[in-house]
Amino acid sequence: MARSILDEAHIHPAIRERIAGYRAEVVKEVQAAVAANPIVVVGMRMNPFPTKARKLLDAAGIAYKYIEYGSYLGDYRRRLALKLWTGWPTFPMVFVKGVLIGGASDLEKLIASGEIKPGSEPGF
Repeated sequence: MARSILDEAHIHPAIRERIAGYRAEVVKEVQAAVAANPIVVVGMRMNPFPTKARKLLDAAGIAYKYIEYGSYLGDYRRRLALKLWTGWPTFPMVFVKGVLIGGASDLEKLIASGEIKPGSEPGF
């Protein structure tokens, strides 16, 4: 199922570059982490769900990379760039082998189903 994204033909040429480059350094940082690590959790302070995701992985003995961008009180623009890039509206954003699997509850389901096995390399 493809999500609806405004077609570039419906974006004025004068603003296309601004859209394409919006906080590109943040997206590139996450892309590099996702390419270099089997599991990446992108979160923020003060939100209990990134903490929940990390606790699930820690309890299962599964290594991961954690990246944090601000809190409810700041850095929302950096987080917005990630939301625009992925289409995922909340944090954490959990990536497994380069695939966005969702948030903490989605991670919990994959661990419970055995799709991500404790003490082993995750597989899809």
